Amino acid sequence: MRYRLSAEDQKFRDECREFLQNNIPQELRDRVASHKELGREDFVTTQRILNANGLAVPGWPAEWGGRNWTSLQHHIWREELAANDVLSPLDFNTSMFGPVLAAFGSQEQKERYLPATANLDIWWSQGFSEPEAGSDLASLKTTAVLDGDHWVVNGSKIWTTLGQYGDWMFALIRTDPNAPKPQAGISFMIMDMTTPGITVRPIELIDGSHEVNEVFFDNVRVPVENVIGEVNKGWTYAKFLLSNERDGIGAVGYSKRTLARAKAEASNLGLLQDPEISRRFVELENELLGVELTALRVAGGAREGEPDPVSSVLKLRGSRLSQEVTELIVDLSGPGGIASGAGDDSSLPEWVRSAVPHYLNERKVTIYGGSDEIQRTIISRTILGM
Repeated sequence: MRYRLSAEDQKFRDECREFLQNNIPQELRDRVASHKELGREDFVTTQRILNANGLAVPGWPAEWGGRNWTSLQHHIWREELAANDVLSPLDFNTSMFGPVLAAFGSQEQKERYLPATANLDIWWSQGFSEPEAGSDLASLKTTAVLDGDHWVVNGSKIWTTLGQYGDWMFALIRTDPNAPKPQAGISFMIMDMTTPGITVRPIELIDGSHEVNEVFFDNVRVPVENVIGEVNKGWTYAKFLLSNERDGIGAVGYSKRTLARAKAEASNLGLLQDPEISRRFVELENELLGVELTALRVAGGAREGEPDPVSSVLKLRGSRLSQEVTELIVDLSGPGGIASGAGDDSSLPEWVRSAVPHYLNERKVTIYGGSDEIQRTIISRTILGM
């Protein structure tokens, strides 16, 4: 099954591609293509170029910078970002915190934070997972006790992606330990990361990169006006946020681009003559088409702020496929794949040197945003009615 773009949508795709190729620095796009570890300025540079042209937050309400695009146009835009090696606008800002604030925040909060969020003047970190509350997020133990016009926060968060760059954090905090069920006593709170009592400690990943962190809170005083929406209603806002996150983790455009490049390298090496290698490419291409169609379904599935549970299908299969693509690339790299630490003076191609680190880093995607086990539970209950 293939969908055919209308003349209007094809024109839209061409315009997206032309803009990205002409406005995002080639040096930065090359760094993305080679899977190099990226720094804060790489993200800031890209997002500010997009925001200056009204393209950083196309999915937001129009009054805050949204573009009123169709679901298909959003899909095309994401595909072109991936196909042209352009960093997507920072997810924590644009597809997580921003939509929650636009939907549930006060007018004062929106005016203060949304423009800065779109332009990456504020880098938001996500404070959800804890050492004993990952996929079972409702069991989180970080607490806040009301003291006058401040909440006093104690506890810790873990796996805080790119938290070393964070200016502010949005976090789920337990504000009512006596609630009748765990989900009912959680609030959605924001805090300045320079507040006394906050400590960020790096965690080195298996591929050697510093991408995630632990964050500790020791009697951190957070103003009461920093609660988003209603106190103890944070679980509702978190479900809204996680649905957006799971859509993105499907990573259809990213996997298609990566697989296409792997196929070109395999062709150059004559490996496509191997029936087993050829079979794996065909199977992955077909699977990706299925995920792509699911992504289109999810994009049009939300109604009045309610998440589409099919996003769990997309997250489950899309993240698995991204891992299978990187596994195939490791197999294609052969013995050269062990040279993952080799520098640019190596005679081995860059894609061979990056194959194993890329593979190792991709192991995380079936865990964050809700593990595979959690997604299967959501699917069984909300889609299959089991």
